[in-house]
Amino acid sequence: MYQKKISRTLECGVVLTKEVLHGKWKSTLLHFIAQGVQRPSSLQRAIPMATRRVLNIQLNELEQHGLVRKTVFPQLPPKVEYHLTGLGQSLLPVIAAMEQWGDEHRAELEQVLAATGVPPEVGVLRV
Repeated sequence: MYQKKISRTLECGVVLTKEVLHGKWKSTLLHFIAQGVQRPSSLQRAIPMATRRVLNIQLNELEQHGLVRKTVFPQLPPKVEYHLTGLGQSLLPVIAAMEQWGDEHRAELEQVLAATGVPPEVGVLRV
């Protein structure tokens, strides 16, 4: 198994928060789950640019970090729903602040990203 050469230092709150939210779609998943989108298929429709595999990996990591709770209903076909925990709810103001900052600086950031060669996402994110 791969072992990181440099150990993580989680003494700083910013580093700790980044460690928990590390992943392209984690903050978006938390946002949509808070809005009532709880089924994996609904999350896939809400975030069409993400693959089902990546969403499943990131949902599992969010569950491991205690931000979401997964409920599996004993039926055929299996039914799964995700809900925010109290810890996940406490991150919503942080995510809202990130969204507000991005919206306020959208024009400048889009120019900077385009100049550095970051391609725009294909698809529509329904926030």
